[in-house]
Amino acid sequence: MKIDLEKCIGCQKCADYCPVGAISYVQDEKNSKKKKGVIDLEECVECGVCFRAGVCKPEAIFRQEIGWPRSVRLAFSDPMIEHKNTGVPGRGTEEMKTNEVTGRFKRGAYGMAVEIGRPGVAGRLEDLEKIAMALAKIGVEFEPKNPVTFLFEDVKTGKLKPEVRREKVLSAIIEFVVRPEQIKPVLQALKDVSPKIDTVFSLDLISFPEESEKGPALKIVKEMGFPVYPNGKVNLGLGRVLNK
Repeated sequence: MKIDLEKCIGCQKCADYCPVGAISYVQDEKNSKKKKGVIDLEECVECGVCFRAGVCKPEAIFRQEIGWPRSVRLAFSDPMIEHKNTGVPGRGTEEMKTNEVTGRFKRGAYGMAVEIGRPGVAGRLEDLEKIAMALAKIGVEFEPKNPVTFLFEDVKTGKLKPEVRREKVLSAIIEFVVRPEQIKPVLQALKDVSPKIDTVFSLDLISFPEESEKGPALKIVKEMGFPVYPNGKVNLGLGRVLNK
């Protein structure tokens, strides 16, 4: 996003709407009594919130032409934009919310996901790469229909394409499948890599609801000191596979 300095009147209303604090104000070169807004493109995640807020009366805020690799910011940060590889807006994945149709996660194994950043915090993809590389060493199976997977230079190592590593996004999530015996190594790997991550990240555990399915995994999670919160996402199983 950018601000047209010729149109900006220096009302300073837009900065409050930026979730990453990328908008600041500089002295107006033509009027020393006024300040005009500027957007730090290094920090801007291209979420478009400042524009959609509709607080800029002279319409000075606009979206510039965005090419690769900056377009990664747009796809992961603006919920109105679909990821080209998955056709899903936002973070670009339906996770387990459509599992009764996709069959992405199956009994006898567990789905897990790691999400870096949040609105107000954000994160750079190089942090996600550190996590992915730590997980890849354990041999987890990364979800192929996740937009992050398309950014891997090598899915076997979890290494991202060099040009996207420094891109900043509101949040991004990687999904993967683990065997029961991999749960403990995965959790330990996340503990070990955590001090190297320069943003917040959260961990998701995906299982079927029966105690025989979720019980063993939750026991390991608690034993290793990970707090388990009651809030989560529940798939009611109302969908039906039409094309078998």
